[in-house]
Amino acid sequence: MSCLSKSRRHFLTNAAVVSAGAWLSPRTLAGRLALLPVVAEKFAASDTVTIGQTGIKTSRLAMGTGTVGSGHHSHQTALGIDGLSRLLLNGYESGLRFFDAADSYGSHPHVAEALRHVDRTKVTVLTKSWARDAEGMRADLERFRRELNVEHIDIMLMHCLTDGEWTTKYRGAMDLLEEAKQKGVIRSHGCSCHSIEALRAAAKSPWVEVDLVRINPIGAEMDASPETVTSVIREMRAAGKGIVGMKILGQGAMRSRQDEALRFALGLGMLDAFTIGAESIAEQNDLIKRISAV
Repeated sequence: MSCLSKSRRHFLTNAAVVSAGAWLSPRTLAGRLALLPVVAEKFAASDTVTIGQTGIKTSRLAMGTGTVGSGHHSHQTALGIDGLSRLLLNGYESGLRFFDAADSYGSHPHVAEALRHVDRTKVTVLTKSWARDAEGMRADLERFRRELNVEHIDIMLMHCLTDGEWTTKYRGAMDLLEEAKQKGVIRSHGCSCHSIEALRAAAKSPWVEVDLVRINPIGAEMDASPETVTSVIREMRAAGKGIVGMKILGQGAMRSRQDEALRFALGLGMLDAFTIGAESIAEQNDLIKRISAV
């Protein structure tokens, strides 16, 4: 048998260490990850990726608009419509094609302003609704499209699910989104989860096409330990679901350890894309450079 190439050996080393994470404590896992060699594959924030089996092609890095987002406000919307739209356009000029919005962030007007200046067909728009029944979801879809000034929404998620039985309790909202997809109002549907029970339910649900999953190497702002969440992501991946990572920097807990966090996210080999909310053009440009350097 011929010897493995250096890049292949690095790839297998990464895979072995990440897989071993399923048996390690969060502290040990973080320590091991810090020792990982440079990821053999070359990544860029602007890489074109496909989200699961949806057929949606977009950039590896999504531009988040909801750092500490609630009550129709976030760190990004605090920049104002002009400020946040400029940030989104700066990312677009750098090849980022994934706009991550939500009703609870209040970022639809900001995204709409940025979309006025770009080719809409080249941008993936993801947004999220707190509606839990068909009537509320129908109203949100109509309002969201007006606020975003778009004919369709690419990825529509049920936001912040915590109930382990959500796939049964919220069937009306799910069916409404399935109908909207058939009519071309949305291109795909899924959820963002904020409990391990909801995340496990999402992994088992054929309805979920895209899942926004909280993941980082220290367990900050996550549904469970990195080992546990990674095992659920593996199940989702096997089922062909689109997986978009969030809380990559632990909502700021890893701001001084960004390279470690990015190496972890990229080294998993299971995230189609991930979203990070920069708060300035300088921060966004630095993030783009760091991803290429990992």
